[in-house]
Amino acid sequence: MSHPDHVIFYVSDPAASSAFYERQLGGPPVQSSPGFVLFALESGMQLGLWKLQAVEPAPRHDAGSAELALVVDTDAEVDAWHARWRTDGLPVLQAPTRMGFGYTCVAADPDGHRLRVFSLSA
Repeated sequence: MSHPDHVIFYVSDPAASSAFYERQLGGPPVQSSPGFVLFALESGMQLGLWKLQAVEPAPRHDAGSAELALVVDTDAEVDAWHARWRTDGLPVLQAPTRMGFGYTCVAADPDGHRLRVFSLSA
């Protein structure tokens, strides 16, 4: 049986996106080439950054139609992510707010992919 363990974002500049995600994820990629970068996350999931112009078959959707979600332990950590994103100049798509599943905020990466950080409701 197979287990999904990769998320791949199509990006315009893998090197620039790699630098962005290295800061966001707190560590360097495990694989890097001009057209593809791979991060191995602590959860076991892997995040690939594939050069948009090299994707076969060509994608049909724009960035922002999916999210990379990061769960944290506390509401204060959500607020800290939000503050860092604002300091770094990221577009904040949703300021910290309470929703049915927990406390959350959303920003966009340089290619428009959504990054959601949240703490679960008690």
